[in-house]
Amino acid sequence: MTTDPLLEAYDQQLRTDAEMTGALDVVRLGPLHCAVFDHGGFVSYRDLGGVAGRDLDELVERTIAHYRDATGVTSFEWKSRGHDLPADLGEHLAAHGLVAEPVETVMVGEASLLAADVPLEDTPAGPVVVRRLEPGPTAAADLERMLEAQESVFGTGRGPSVESSLRDLESNASEFWVAEVGDRVVCGGRLTPVEGTEFAGIWGGSTLPDFRGRGIYRAVLAARARSAIDRGIRYIHSDCTDMSRPILERSGLRAVTTTTPYVWSR
Repeated sequence: MTTDPLLEAYDQQLRTDAEMTGALDVVRLGPLHCAVFDHGGFVSYRDLGGVAGRDLDELVERTIAHYRDATGVTSFEWKSRGHDLPADLGEHLAAHGLVAEPVETVMVGEASLLAADVPLEDTPAGPVVVRRLEPGPTAAADLERMLEAQESVFGTGRGPSVESSLRDLESNASEFWVAEVGDRVVCGGRLTPVEGTEFAGIWGGSTLPDFRGRGIYRAVLAARARSAIDRGIRYIHSDCTDMSRPILERSGLRAVTTTTPYVWSR
């Protein structure tokens, strides 16, 4: 399968409605879906429908005014993709005060490519245990440890909350997987099936610096892929950093485009 069919599947199945799942509110502004989640605002679209130049400036201004005046969010993210038109979209967003965050690569591929057996050796601190978090009396504490570990790696302050993650865990909207050494979460990530599509997303994958280079990330990735296959999912997608891209590429996923978050803060 070439990159183009994968990108077409990504655009058709994963943009707009699929990204609004779990939103507290969604407002349409022209081609845009403007959502409010418990962690902030989020803007997406399938394409901009030819909006460019001054019309694009007006659309950006309307979007800022919507979040500023009609919502209580402290920030919103405009999720752009590298193949979006017009090509100068980022310049228009920056001109209105939105700040570009690091570019990430959108990876897509067959889940079966990731479902490998990854042997894990003991670390100096003890053996590595990979497990799926389950609902129960320790779920909130487990999620808190996982999210704290991820925030220590990413440091954006815009990750999901314990409360929203607990709702997703209890409703089976997302699976949460961790690798632990003793009672310490050293790696974690989510698997989020996208209802009505052939896709599941893998999110939040991160390993603490002291535990990298041991295959732990790949083991957590493989566990999520096997679970996705068990759920009848065909494709895995992820927005990945330069750190995780080589691992996904070695597993057979393909870079289909890039994504740059542009963030407005109140």
